[in-house]
Amino acid sequence: MPHIVLVATGGTIASFAKTEGGAVTAGLSGDALLESLNAPLPGITVEVDTIAAAGSNALTLEAVHRLCRHIDARLSEAGVDGVVVTHGTDTMEESAFLARLLVSSDKPVVFTGAQRHAGQRDTDGPRNMRDALLCAATPELSGVGAVIVFEGEIHGARHVSKVHASRTDTFRSNGHGKLGEVDEGEVHLYTRPARPRHRIDAVALDPDVELVALGLGSTPRYLEWCAKSGASAVVIEAFGRGNAPRGFADATRRLVAAGVPVILASRCSEGRTRAVYGSDGGGVTMVEAGAILAGDLSAAKARLLLAALLPGLPEGPDRMQAIAEAVTKV
Repeated sequence: MPHIVLVATGGTIASFAKTEGGAVTAGLSGDALLESLNAPLPGITVEVDTIAAAGSNALTLEAVHRLCRHIDARLSEAGVDGVVVTHGTDTMEESAFLARLLVSSDKPVVFTGAQRHAGQRDTDGPRNMRDALLCAATPELSGVGAVIVFEGEIHGARHVSKVHASRTDTFRSNGHGKLGEVDEGEVHLYTRPARPRHRIDAVALDPDVELVALGLGSTPRYLEWCAKSGASAVVIEAFGRGNAPRGFADATRRLVAAGVPVILASRCSEGRTRAVYGSDGGGVTMVEAGAILAGDLSAAKARLLLAALLPGLPEGPDRMQAIAEAVTKV
C-alpha cells in the first residue's frame, strides 16, 4: 500500500475569505485539506506535514530551500513512496523547478494547488489534490523529477509555467506539452523528460541574483545599479532570440568584467535564445560582451539555477564556463 506525505504550505487551496467579499488569506491546515477530498483514495495512506501557511507570493528562496530539504528528508524514509506539496500557484512553477534541481530522491514529487479558494463552492482544490496524491503513488513517476498536477494534467517542472491569472487550466508547458494526465482516477504517463535530471547539491540559495525584464526603449541604468549594489548575478529577460536595446552590451561587458555573471533569456514563451543579430544590443554583441544564452530556460528559472549554483562555485576563470555548462544540462 503506497504511503504518501502531504506537505501543506498554504496558497489559494488553503485560503478563504473570513467575511463576505473580504480579502482571501491562507489558513487551512493540511488535515483540513485532506478532509475536503470528495472521493476516496483506494489503497493509499496519507500522512500530513503542515508548514506555516502563506501565499506563494510571500515565499522566500530560503523558505523554499528548507521545503526542498524537508521533501528530501521525508523521501529518504523507507516507508514513504512519494510527496505531494500543496502550494500557491503564483510561484508554484519556481518551487517545483527548485525541487527538480535540489531534491536528490527519484521518488515522485508532485506540486498542486487551486485557482479558486476553499470558500468557493466550485473550488478546484480537492480534485487537484486527489489527482496529485494518485500521481505520487504511481511508480511510473519515479525518476521523472518534480511535476505539477493541475486540472487533470501532469507537467514537468522544467518547462511548465502559469499562463492565466485566474482560469483553472492555468498551467502549460508551451512548446513541449504535458507528460500525462489523470482520467477518472487513472494516471496515464505518456512521455518522460528526454534528458536526465541535473541535480545540484546546494547548501543555500543566493538571494542576490537579480532579474531585469526589458521593454521597448528600456535603458541599462538598472544594470548599472546591479553593478554598484552587490548583485551576485543578473538575468536579462530580453527580446526574441536574446536581443536588448542600445547600451545593454556595454553594461553587460562591465558586469562580466567585474565577475558578475549575466544570463540572457527570452521573454517569449516558446523558442530558444540564439546569437543571430549584431550591432549594439543584438544577441551576437551581447554574447561577445560575455552574456550566457539561456536556451529555452525561462528568465525566472534561469535566476533560480544561478541562485542554486553560485554558492558552490569558486571564484576564478572557470566560473562562467561552469554556469554555461549547467544551462545546457538542466
